[in-house]
Amino acid sequence: MSTLPPAAEIARQLAENVEAFCRHYLSNGHRSGRYWCVGDVHNTEGGSLYVRLTGPTSGKGARGRWQDAATAEHGDLLDLIRLQRGDGWKDALAEARAFLRLPLPPESDRTRPSELAKDTVESARRLLRHGQALAGTPAAAYLRSRGLEHALSQPALRFHPHCLYRASRKAPGPDTWHPALLATVTDLSGTVTGVGRTWLAPDGRGKANLPKPRRSLGNLLGHGVRFGGTVPHLMVAGEGTESVLSVHRMMPGVPHVAALSAGHLGALFLPPGLRHLYIARDADPAGERGAAILRRRAEAAGIPVTDLIPREDDFNRDLCHLGPRDLALHLAPQFDPNDAVAHLTFEEAVA
Repeated sequence: MSTLPPAAEIARQLAENVEAFCRHYLSNGHRSGRYWCVGDVHNTEGGSLYVRLTGPTSGKGARGRWQDAATAEHGDLLDLIRLQRGDGWKDALAEARAFLRLPLPPESDRTRPSELAKDTVESARRLLRHGQALAGTPAAAYLRSRGLEHALSQPALRFHPHCLYRASRKAPGPDTWHPALLATVTDLSGTVTGVGRTWLAPDGRGKANLPKPRRSLGNLLGHGVRFGGTVPHLMVAGEGTESVLSVHRMMPGVPHVAALSAGHLGALFLPPGLRHLYIARDADPAGERGAAILRRRAEAAGIPVTDLIPREDDFNRDLCHLGPRDLALHLAPQFDPNDAVAHLTFEEAVA
């Protein structure tokens, strides 16, 4: 009679060691709040696959559960080993047993996950409480330099004069502090779940000279940075804050939401009563994948979807290079004619 633990017990033990698992099998990824983010099960660089690092050992929200927003694949860590190696269950179980017999990491590494496991949503809210109004700050100068002066009055945006930037293992170095543009991430009810941070140069004329000047904190999955409008049955969804704000400048009456990444775009929760969704996607493979996932989910819910495609990489680059009037002309034929006539603003774009 076999004394080996069953597959469910092995999956549970893998989940108990989820961060060590991710660092071993998904080493091209990175920790983002409560999730480990990577491109796919094959350890490709990117961010569409999310592994839960915290939570109960079973049931809803369990640690070790993963989902790929680009492919809709999901499962536990044992599933991930099987898919990554292309083997059957017998070989996947053997690999998992071998991993679980690995020695523990050094003491310094074992203490780090507990430090990182603190409530990142509360950390995001605390950071936002220290935010300031944008007027007269480097964040205002930065937005103006990107053609987004209309965003200075958006309540979702704040300024932090000395925002901490922690070095990563891939780019080690001392912790530093820089001015930053803060973008509030909320759920459909308006509850704050996270924050997007863009570290800026001291004068606001560009981003800070950092390896990764954009990062997010908190719970982003399904949520986004929201820019209000008065037309509840329409919505424009996109990736980056600046790209979405560029389209919002052309259609200020329509609600917009920035998911902050292509992977998060695919996982975005849609509000009830939505009659038409416009996806302002970036012109790259990740943007196409994220938009395709969101399109499938929206159409399955009976919501018509139209992709908005930039002329260059994204809509903020279009705004900066084309100017507001030509961007409006580029967008006009992509919208439903009735929506374009009712909501696309040429007068403000010229001003």
